[in-house]
Amino acid sequence: MSSSENGTEPDEDLLTDLHRISAKYCLQEGGSHGPDHSERVFQSAMAMGRKMDASLAVLAPASLLHDIGRSQESRSRGRVCHAELGAEMAAPILLKLGYSEGEIVPICHCIRAHRFRGATKPESLEARILFDADKLDSIGAIGIGRAFLFAGQIGARLHNAEIDPASTESYSREDTAYREFQVKMSRVRDQMLTPLGQQMARRRHVFMEQFFDELNREIYGLELEPAT
Repeated sequence: MSSSENGTEPDEDLLTDLHRISAKYCLQEGGSHGPDHSERVFQSAMAMGRKMDASLAVLAPASLLHDIGRSQESRSRGRVCHAELGAEMAAPILLKLGYSEGEIVPICHCIRAHRFRGATKPESLEARILFDADKLDSIGAIGIGRAFLFAGQIGARLHNAEIDPASTESYSREDTAYREFQVKMSRVRDQMLTPLGQQMARRRHVFMEQFFDELNREIYGLELEPAT
């Protein structure tokens, strides 16, 4: 078992097991919440944790296992909270891997608290970092890519800049990447909980504004007009 001291890198064999377990569960969901999402959240959380002197032994398993309950939330059409369920599922997994009860509690708190609409609020530094790392993956260049991926999966069209998002519905032809930016992605920068997360979110937000402004200009033939 790796030390739980701040800054201590997790055991490599343990990480290998956690990556494998994470991928097994996240493959059931696929799409924008597939294994690559958890891997990116893991990388971001660990990088932020090193900068902020957080417990990497908590962040590593929490970030890799944070979405293991998502496929069941999808199958239940939202009746099941994947954060709550994920924490419940993670406890016996961690116990089997050799974590002590005392180590499992802070890890499961991070998982339970990572969802913006969840009932549990992030109380520890590690929980706030995981919350931010998960939200950062929904914005910027990655967020745009995920939004188009999702739109393609549900059969939405490419763009609908002229339509008020309030008059459209999720999972419809009009649930485009631009609608996702208007309804959700544009608000993420104001949800961040750590100074580092806030800084990163501001940078990614600027890029999204530039991208969708350029998309509008290209689609509506405004490329030859001066940008405002």
